[in-house]
Amino acid sequence: MTASEQAPYRIGVIGGSGLYQIEDLKVHEQRTIETPFGSPSDAYILGELHGQNVAFLARHGRGHKLMPTELNFRANIYGFKTLGVESLISVSAVGSMKEAYEPLHFVVPDQFIDRTRHRVDTFFGDGLVAHVSLADPLCPRLAATMASSAERAGATVHRGGTYLCMEGPQFSTRAESHLYRQWGVDVIGMTNLQEAKLAREAEICYATYAMITDYDCWHSAEEDVTVEAVIQILMQNAETGQRAVGEAVKGLGNAERSCGCGSALQYALITDKSVVPAATLERLKPIVGKYFQTEPGEAE
Repeated sequence: MTASEQAPYRIGVIGGSGLYQIEDLKVHEQRTIETPFGSPSDAYILGELHGQNVAFLARHGRGHKLMPTELNFRANIYGFKTLGVESLISVSAVGSMKEAYEPLHFVVPDQFIDRTRHRVDTFFGDGLVAHVSLADPLCPRLAATMASSAERAGATVHRGGTYLCMEGPQFSTRAESHLYRQWGVDVIGMTNLQEAKLAREAEICYATYAMITDYDCWHSAEEDVTVEAVIQILMQNAETGQRAVGEAVKGLGNAERSCGCGSALQYALITDKSVVPAATLERLKPIVGKYFQTEPGEAE
């Protein structure tokens, strides 16, 4: 094993619909990781891209076998954490809620609205309580790097905006679509909010390329969204997405993090350390271990 293969994988990429692999990744290995929260979506593909160690995961599994609601978000993010990932680049397909945000455009959002109903979205509980800040739920440093990288890759990029995360797997009703537009939403998708919440708890920088495939069903001059239409645009987006990810990896390089994501838990852990169950601390050790310098209590 080379020195590069032994080094931490500080950059992670989680690929959504249309991005199931990184074509230029020089693969070191495929690693299956079991976590205290169950199995991630697939094996992590570990390799080197533009001189940087990168860990890649297909969000829906290779072959797209998992629905958004079925995704084990905790296992996916926990796996990245154990690999040493500090910056996580998300790539996902979304619908546009604004006329000017056209299919094939990229949005790098900075806000979320939650319309999900059936998902676990925290690592905490079982005797350890934490309240992290999500006022700004995406890492501004990573988002800026990704936006500039997508522009260099030839994409039309909209910086900032609100991503509404819906439950799915069905697309919106027309009434819902018009309501979301009244809220000022920019794009709509089914996956990114839980990832952002868990990445913040895990002290991982997280930002997303929201690649537009359609106008949902609000646009009177466009056909309502269908899987067939989405797939056609996905294929065109995928090539630009590959280039954008490569440019983002170059942009991140070996630079140290200058944001606050790496200390998100510093003032978020509420529970008295003396009463945290040993089993809970052991399960969360990769995430909270640095904040526990003494042994936890034995209370269950």
